[in-house]
Amino acid sequence: MAVSESVIRDAIVLAVEQINASGGVLGKQLKLIGEDGASEPTIFAEKAQKLIHSDCVAAVFGGYTSASRKAMLPVFEDANALLYYGQQYEGLESSPNIFYTGATTNQQIIPALDYLKQQGVKSLYLVGSDYVFPRTSNAIVKAYAQANGIEIKGEDYTPLGSTDFSTIVNKIRAAGADAVFNVVVGDSLVAFFREYRNSGLTPETMPVMSMCVGEEEVRSIGPDILAGQLASWNYYQTVDSPQNKKFVADFKQRFGADRVTSDPMESAYTAVLLWKATVEKAGSFAVPDIQEAADGITVDSPEGPVSINGANHHVTKTARIGRVGPDGLIYSVWESPAPIDPDPFLDAYPWAEGITG
Repeated sequence: MAVSESVIRDAIVLAVEQINASGGVLGKQLKLIGEDGASEPTIFAEKAQKLIHSDCVAAVFGGYTSASRKAMLPVFEDANALLYYGQQYEGLESSPNIFYTGATTNQQIIPALDYLKQQGVKSLYLVGSDYVFPRTSNAIVKAYAQANGIEIKGEDYTPLGSTDFSTIVNKIRAAGADAVFNVVVGDSLVAFFREYRNSGLTPETMPVMSMCVGEEEVRSIGPDILAGQLASWNYYQTVDSPQNKKFVADFKQRFGADRVTSDPMESAYTAVLLWKATVEKAGSFAVPDIQEAADGITVDSPEGPVSINGANHHVTKTARIGRVGPDGLIYSVWESPAPIDPDPFLDAYPWAEGITG
């Protein structure tokens, strides 16, 4: 998972350095202590224990896979500490000790499905890495499909880090679905899309809608392989706003002109800003004070305005469907007219009743 996780650390570093340069938080300079979860949930839990109990940190920012988050959750609840989890995920969870600043299901997966339906897609093939986020995401996709008259032509999973997709891609090609719904993550994406292209499948013949392909992954896979494919996120480097132009320029100045920004990086960066704003409203670094002050905290982030829902600790997000360009950047082809309120348990969707994480 390093291709996706290491760049998130860079975004958090940028936020902390900017906050310190502008005077810190409540007059205090922030000290960043970093630990490597090594793509292994048990190690994430061990490192969280260290950060909380040995380093006595004010808050933790990190985690990527849902498996890592679920491994850390009891650590934070037992210690009554705070984790800011900045990645999109499958929903169906809420904890007073976690702030979820990435998209939940109704801010990423459902907009992707709505878009495909509007484009006339009547059948899907589901593919994912074999852990909780892809499996739960696809359970939601299947429930949506049943309620909306979309046929599921097949469903396959592969272990994290897998590089052999020949059998799966052959099955996808033989199934003849209108589109592929892709929740493969990390290094496996390179092998999947190379096999996909080598098999003769194209965005024109069978487009892939990906939940985990951002600008950093496009660089790893290759724009020539991905051009024309679709993604569902809340942020792209190409978002046209003064806040984002400054974020991109600052990031490139700090880490290199050849670097790109992506949704997981932006939501991790925004998480630090939300924590700062909440601490300043509370006038305190204490966890109970932050929990009490969180509702309604809003920052004008690079993706747009983001507000904390105090009841479920998720945030409002603007949904964006993007298409990969030949230059390796992702360009919005649709976006929600306003930020979408988080609905992690899909209470507003009767067809989702009975789905569990």
